[in-house]
Amino acid sequence: MPQDNMLALPMASGGPVLGGFGAPAPLGTGGGSGLSGKAKAAIIVRLLLNEGAEIPLEELPDDLQLELTQQMGKMSIVDRDTLNAVAGEFADLLDNIGLHFPNGLAGALNAMQGKISRHTHSRLRKEAGVRQFGDPWERLKQLPPEDLAGLAEAESTEVAAVLLSKLDTAKAAQMLVHLPGPIARRITYAVSHTANVTPDTVDRIGLSLAAQVEARPDLAFDETPGQRLGGILTEAAAAKRDEVLTALDEEDVDFATTVRKAIFTYALIGKRMHPIDVPKLMRVLSQPDLVTAMAFATDEEDVATNEFLLKNMSSRMADNIREEVRERGRVKRSDGEAAFSMIISAMRDLVAIGEFELKSDEDEEEDG
Repeated sequence: MPQDNMLALPMASGGPVLGGFGAPAPLGTGGGSGLSGKAKAAIIVRLLLNEGAEIPLEELPDDLQLELTQQMGKMSIVDRDTLNAVAGEFADLLDNIGLHFPNGLAGALNAMQGKISRHTHSRLRKEAGVRQFGDPWERLKQLPPEDLAGLAEAESTEVAAVLLSKLDTAKAAQMLVHLPGPIARRITYAVSHTANVTPDTVDRIGLSLAAQVEARPDLAFDETPGQRLGGILTEAAAAKRDEVLTALDEEDVDFATTVRKAIFTYALIGKRMHPIDVPKLMRVLSQPDLVTAMAFATDEEDVATNEFLLKNMSSRMADNIREEVRERGRVKRSDGEAAFSMIISAMRDLVAIGEFELKSDEDEEEDG
């Protein structure tokens, strides 16, 4: 009766040659001379599995996974001399490795990401095809929820239900938030009809959706025009900002509305920040800048932001700032707007690195 630590040898010879594994690969002296590279690979994999090693075999191409499994199915018993010889040769191969390149184009592109231009990176991905990059669902899961919602809206309800089912629960919930109510209800109901969907069907759907993503044109800008102009006007002086918005209203009211939503001003801090995040902002702000901004704030909404910040910082800091604001007196417009800009930039930087999130438009409506 074979022991648990014994491995397999080919039960029958003369089988079909599969790829480059079929050629004999002699070990030289010792047991196992004449074994094919495929048989040696099966022995090493079985040995590692017996030892409890975690081997990411799923990252191999499908045909190699198939060949390896078929080879293991043809094998029976191996003696200890053969096992030791195969393991020794494998160890020698590892010792002789001087440099390891990424496996395939997918690995090469991952290694080169950020080192080659985004255009070249995108072009190579498209030329290689979706299947070159492993599981298409892993590619889809990396998309932001709004992009996933767009894919779901463009597909049939049944396909969208499969997409929803394959996502992590948190990402799936976020995707539903970006879908119109009636469409979200139809898709969630259609999930009840996915019980008999086969793995092949899921794979084909994943490939089709991922191919659509890869086929999208490579855009020069990550943000929409409204977001880009809104960011520029956020940093502009108030007078110039008002002048530009007035001109936009005359040219394109809808675009002007989009730009206004992307503009962030000092007055909006009290509306868009969560009170619990104020101390995080205080830690990165210069107190003289904060005092200058508060002393410059005279509009009703700017004053409301002052009170919001003071209310949600430590009482000692709030008292000190109030005293300094009283002593500061009148502030020149250039100094006041520069202080506003410093505070807004600091807050946007914290949001960008994930220190906290701002309230959405829906949150503001609920608070109102």
